[in-house]
Amino acid sequence: MNTAIFSQINWLAVLVGAIGYFMLGALWYSFLFQKKWIAYTGVSTTDPDAKKGMAGIMIFSFIMMFLCSFGLAFIITKFNLHTWQLGLKLGLLTGICFSATAISISYVYEKKPVGLHFINGGYNLVGQIIAAIIICLWR
Repeated sequence: MNTAIFSQINWLAVLVGAIGYFMLGALWYSFLFQKKWIAYTGVSTTDPDAKKGMAGIMIFSFIMMFLCSFGLAFIITKFNLHTWQLGLKLGLLTGICFSATAISISYVYEKKPVGLHFINGGYNLVGQIIAAIIICLWR
């Protein structure tokens, strides 16, 4: 594999794309879908034990979002995508074909509620759209 492409990636754009993805989570899981997500998962926001290890969870999830943003940046760089429309299309493609379907494959076996598929799959879909648009537009 030719590794020269790594020097062409805008790493600051990858970081900002990951931050955008992460910030969406604050909105998605606290304002937009908090009650439904809690109902589906059974997570109690009043239980002090539920908050243990939250910093580690947040750090790990940010690292995963950074990795996803890097993957998007790799594709964006490889195919020279530089418009918000192409970022939207790439985010839709990866969000639907990879993230949302991977979540749903696992959830089917785990017998998770269909609504949880849509909440978590939708979050990753929109997050990848946001990250892909940021990375595409950042020159």
